[in-house]
Amino acid sequence: MSTTAKPSAAVRIRQTAAELFYRAGIRAVGVDEIVNRAGVTKPSLYRAFSSKDELAATYLRDYCGIFWGRFDAARAAHPGDPRAQILAFLRGAGERAMQDGYRGCGLTNAAIEYPEPGHPARVVSEAHKQQLRATLREMAADMGASDPAALGDGLLLLIEGVYVSGQMFGHGGPAGAAAANAEKLIDAWMPPSGQPG
Repeated sequence: MSTTAKPSAAVRIRQTAAELFYRAGIRAVGVDEIVNRAGVTKPSLYRAFSSKDELAATYLRDYCGIFWGRFDAARAAHPGDPRAQILAFLRGAGERAMQDGYRGCGLTNAAIEYPEPGHPARVVSEAHKQQLRATLREMAADMGASDPAALGDGLLLLIEGVYVSGQMFGHGGPAGAAAANAEKLIDAWMPPSGQPG
């Protein structure tokens, strides 16, 4: 007799929605499809989540956690070396972007799907991207960049480019060169030898 407990309805809904939202997009997935695939009833979905919009926001908050887990792991692997940290993150991102089934960043995709300000999915996505932008600018300052804001924004553009190009080109696409391009970008914003940043 198995002692493994079946996940709760709320957990199954959350997991199923995450898979469907990532693969097909949030707008394209209906509540009926989520509950059917999760093996739950529609009332159970609305007991756990007040609306599909709130379920989408929950998916995106979970996605943020996954993103920062990867980002923080790259930082932890290279303590005190922001250059090595961002290059490690971009190498991993580039590798993921060339795998089958890659659909980019769920947060970027949601921001495109929901351009209207104030939508719960948009709010979560924007907050995440603002936090990432601030983090990259701080890392650029820690590297000694002559213009940390410009370098941080350049790195952000590279990251977002990985998300889009991975969907377009897959294996062998430009996402695989993201770290190499980041190295050159970082070098371009470093002050000449002997000059302070």
